Amino acid sequence: MLGGREHARPRPLRGGVREGAGGAWSGGLGWAGWGRTRSAPGPQRPGGAIIGGKSTMEVLRPTLIRIGGRIYRKNIIQQQSYPNEEEDDFYAGPGDLTDEPCDAFLVEETERGFQCAVEVPSSLYKYIIGKKGETRKRLETETRTSISIPKPGMEGQIVITGQQRSGVISARTRIDVLVESFRKKQPFTHFLSFALNQPAIQEKFLQFKEEVLEKCSKDHGVNSSLFQNPAKLHLTIGTLVLLNEQEIQKACELLQRSKEDFINKTVGGKSLTVEVAGIEYMNDDPAMIDVLYAKVRMKDGSDKLQLIADRLMEQFVTSGLMMKEWDRVKLHATIMNTLFRKDPNVEEKNNATTGKSSLKERETFDGRNILKIFENFYFGELQLNSVHLSQRFSTDSSGYYATSGQLTFF
Repeated sequence: MLGGREHARPRPLRGGVREGAGGAWSGGLGWAGWGRTRSAPGPQRPGGAIIGGKSTMEVLRPTLIRIGGRIYRKNIIQQQSYPNEEEDDFYAGPGDLTDEPCDAFLVEETERGFQCAVEVPSSLYKYIIGKKGETRKRLETETRTSISIPKPGMEGQIVITGQQRSGVISARTRIDVLVESFRKKQPFTHFLSFALNQPAIQEKFLQFKEEVLEKCSKDHGVNSSLFQNPAKLHLTIGTLVLLNEQEIQKACELLQRSKEDFINKTVGGKSLTVEVAGIEYMNDDPAMIDVLYAKVRMKDGSDKLQLIADRLMEQFVTSGLMMKEWDRVKLHATIMNTLFRKDPNVEEKNNATTGKSSLKERETFDGRNILKIFENFYFGELQLNSVHLSQRFSTDSSGYYATSGQLTFF
């Protein structure tokens, strides 16, 4: 109907593969959804190994990407790298795989055809525009659409218009993939946390630090630069990439909604009494440790804290604001970290491991004596009654991370 709205629907092709206007396309991302994608190129050796350096498991269990509440499969393709290639040249264009539009967005019919608007943070515009505007030009040409992008630094909607509804759908789908791909390359900006910096815990932590330096300072790599700032002791639930005020507001609203959805029922209007006790390390070799952490648990032995952390992670993952890295949240508080050597304010992703470049810059420490002497060190108990949406690389008046939003249990 003229001026009305309708949901984008996939168009089935022979063999069950689905495609949108603009034909098949590549860029390293293949759509799975509820349909199928074509198999990865390249001959196979007996036993299922893939020639070209790709294992059978990489093909059978590829990386999954969540966009708009739907899950898509990232297919393995053989790629060539070229000298002086720039990141802005990434483009999802015609190729071996298929567009598969979903019903997660609306296409509006207008007097001149069809249009669709998409919210994209301004910091990601450059990936849709491309070097010298080439990415946008190719998108417009191949989908027969016009793509209007706000000026750099201005937040707003990217508007796709075209004569054919299928072309608008195809352009929107490709933009979604571009945005999701480059969003993953952005450093995280916020994280959900429980603050563990109550005065009694800080005091015990400083005692732990003093005793470690007194008894283990001769061990390789052990010195005062490894220790967490006691005012920033915390438990991380998950990390987020929030690139504008709208995304921060969305995260705050989701955090508040979780109170009614499951937190009220779990806590029953009471604080959670937890203990911080015992230490463990992240990697396999206690003689070469990067991260040492204290374990966090409910004092009554229940799973309430684990349940709340896991449900929060699931809710934010489902919303698309958080990437799922583990099946369950690891309840821990980092107390020593080799990243602190260079930057005592660093907040490492999920307090675990980072990329190869960060790992190369690290100097591990020998934690065998620390683990032997302080294995069951008791940092104390505390009451948890709130979850913070914390800003990375920030400090508030209390010394903890600045908070963009907060959920209180009662």
